[in-house]
Amino acid sequence: MKYLVTGAAGFIGYHVAARLLAQGHSVVGVDNLNDYYDVELKKCRLTNLLAFEQFDFRKLDIADDVALAALFASEQFTRVIHLAAQAGVRYSIDNPEAYVSANLVGYFNILQGCRQAKVEHLIYASSSSVYGANKSLPFKTTDSVDHPVSFYAATKKANELMAHAYSHLYDIPTTGLRFFTVYGPWGRPDMALFKFTDAIYKDKPIDIYNHGVMSRDFTYIDDVVEALVRVADLVPQKDNDITAAPYKIYNIGNSSPVKLMDCISALENSIGKVAIKNYLPMQAGDVTDTYSDNTQLYQDINYTPKIGITEGVAKFVAWYQAYYQR
Repeated sequence: MKYLVTGAAGFIGYHVAARLLAQGHSVVGVDNLNDYYDVELKKCRLTNLLAFEQFDFRKLDIADDVALAALFASEQFTRVIHLAAQAGVRYSIDNPEAYVSANLVGYFNILQGCRQAKVEHLIYASSSSVYGANKSLPFKTTDSVDHPVSFYAATKKANELMAHAYSHLYDIPTTGLRFFTVYGPWGRPDMALFKFTDAIYKDKPIDIYNHGVMSRDFTYIDDVVEALVRVADLVPQKDNDITAAPYKIYNIGNSSPVKLMDCISALENSIGKVAIKNYLPMQAGDVTDTYSDNTQLYQDINYTPKIGITEGVAKFVAWYQAYYQR
């Protein structure tokens, strides 16, 4: 089977592409290799993927509609796993234009490509951020998500709405995945766990927002990949609702929130050093707690994430030590 994986040099995209390649699929990976974070890390991920004969990499910006349309026309993908996006809640406050280009224009171009090529299944990254100001825990996919607290979250909700329209109008099966704080080896340096680890090793203070009174549904990368590849095989069918669209949304979370200070303790134990802590107020665009309800995911694919924070943090720290030779 031939897959297009966008954001293939990114954290989740790299792991998903590697899994598909190991299963014997052909994968065309797309990434623009932007400098939002360390480009060398992205290149190292790509080096690993290029060891597979059936991997083909294209440096391409999904906002380039002409180049993307040509790619769809020439490759005839069976399925598309769309993970390319401008990430980061806080960055969206200062640089909203980047989110319009990647998360709205680029996403539209992906939908158009899937429409023209009659792709069997589009699986795309949404985010737990869409739950925004919701107070009811755990977060359910049936909850209203009409009150985003960051522009990043607003673009991800827009992606879900755009997918529904295309599923309804053009009979394109689409599945959106609301990821909850994904972490693990080859992770993103802009995410808190990575930043904390780096700071602890360098004897620098870590910034702890809301004075540490926060919790996150940390989800280990291997669990995310396992859920995603199973979902890819579950092509949505038209349901019996008013729109009858072949459209699904799932939460992908560990369904076991961890207090931020407990996560930091796990890091300190794995590293063998105590963090220098700088306590700060809540940041704009952030939320206090996240908690995934995985009921629908388990019912449909008989899988729910399994790796806890202690084991996951230890695996991440081991990778960090090897990669940076600490």
